[in-house]
Amino acid sequence: MRESIRLGTIAGIRVGLNVSVLVIVAILVFGLAFGRFPEVYPGHEVWAYLLAGTISAVLLLASLLAHELAHAVVARRNGIEVTGITLWLLGGVAQLQGEPRTAGADLRIAVIGPVTSLVVGAVFAAAATLAAAAAGPDLLVATLAYLAGINAILAVFNMIPAAPLDGGRVLRAFLWWRRGDRTAAAVTAARAGRVFGLALIAVGFVQFVLGAGFGGLWLALIGFFLVTAASAEEQQTRVNAALRDVRVGDVMTTDPFVADATTPVQDLVDNVVLTHRYSTYPLAEDGRFAGLVTLNRVRGTTPDQRRTLSLADIACPPDEVPTAHPHDSLPDLLPRMAGCTDGRAVVLNDEGDVVGLITPSDISRALQTSELRASPPPGADTTAPDDRRTWPS
Repeated sequence: MRESIRLGTIAGIRVGLNVSVLVIVAILVFGLAFGRFPEVYPGHEVWAYLLAGTISAVLLLASLLAHELAHAVVARRNGIEVTGITLWLLGGVAQLQGEPRTAGADLRIAVIGPVTSLVVGAVFAAAATLAAAAAGPDLLVATLAYLAGINAILAVFNMIPAAPLDGGRVLRAFLWWRRGDRTAAAVTAARAGRVFGLALIAVGFVQFVLGAGFGGLWLALIGFFLVTAASAEEQQTRVNAALRDVRVGDVMTTDPFVADATTPVQDLVDNVVLTHRYSTYPLAEDGRFAGLVTLNRVRGTTPDQRRTLSLADIACPPDEVPTAHPHDSLPDLLPRMAGCTDGRAVVLNDEGDVVGLITPSDISRALQTSELRASPPPGADTTAPDDRRTWPS
């Protein structure tokens, strides 16, 4: 899920919003201000309901952020780098670089999110109880009680054993420990997620037909997201298994064309784009990597702009370009190959010089040739040391 609005960093972790989160904020504010709150606590001015609804929506986003931050912090403690957290229409996503090395680590990372939601819900419940005991404003009590209830619901829903929900991660960790095979465990959890998502779609459709209206459509939307995410997770699991022992240097395109960041876009078009078959152009400035330009970004400029803009003006900035070293694991790089680079990554040596590129074509060829690599002899143990049962280490 791509970040649209950067909020800053918390504990060294980049936090942002996808523009779709504005939709859920609007739905929450409207539903609470003109539905739930007036129905339960009538007699207030419209502005008071709007204020209570807005505060509820903002604090719910903060609760979701706490949930994802908990995942991120525990992931870091278990040796997994976290690139950022993005809040969006259906919750939040912590972007992890790599996968847990043991079933125990997988369990800890998964379960901490729902636990955090339960704790946050308990805090709101205690605050609501105190506000009610002190005869506080009824809308304040309503806001705190709503937040307590919704956090408890989120915790319970997330523990359903179906990927990509946290409960699916717990299921994966348990099956991994029992079977000693992470790939098979992940596929099972993803399939469970797909079945659960299809069930939600069916229930939502029935509710819509029977007159539930928006509630049924919302349930079907959540189900559609789960089916899509679970299918993508299963595919990603199979890709990672196929490329398990492949290093970046094994598949990268070597000796790429590196352009000077100050070069006008039109010069690149005249001298490189129209005369060579390159479609990806790493940039350098003063001997340092300075960003990445793709053919799509060049095509996105007008003829007039190409005469005045430099490559640096249209490039993906260096901090948004996935980078790796030749000895890095290719599966660890794949989750980061998204965003403004059109699925490309830049390979750097220890001195920071560009030595290669990873493109979708490179990944496709690596997958096509994965079955041609030497297979282990019959009966050999193909479980890597880090994948063996270590529950709950």
